[in-house]
Amino acid sequence: MDSFSGGPEQPLYEIKANLFKALAHPARIRVLEILSTSATPTPVSAILADSDIEPTQLSQHLAVLKRHHVVRGQRSGNAVFYELAHPKLAELLVIARIFLTDTLSAQRDQLDVIESLPPIGTSP
Repeated sequence: MDSFSGGPEQPLYEIKANLFKALAHPARIRVLEILSTSATPTPVSAILADSDIEPTQLSQHLAVLKRHHVVRGQRSGNAVFYELAHPKLAELLVIARIFLTDTLSAQRDQLDVIESLPPIGTSP
């Protein structure tokens, strides 16, 4: 890992970077979106049903999220339930979706401009 002389706040940047690393997989984002819609802990069986992620892969993704303190898990009998570790994570997901929507909208606007340009010649 590259390091920089960021001063005493360096560990905070590393923690933040690890948070974003934990979020850096589409399956993990999907899991977090599923968890963010529930007011109570969600059983793994429901996450599996809603995500179409293979059980072994889901287990690995949940382990990454848990290791980085993004989710909390608790066992109840044979079932394991997960929830977001902090309610603000749901807001982070909303902000990310807004950012994505705005970015895609701007790109669509740029494509519209390109499509409105006069043609440039034709291939023989």
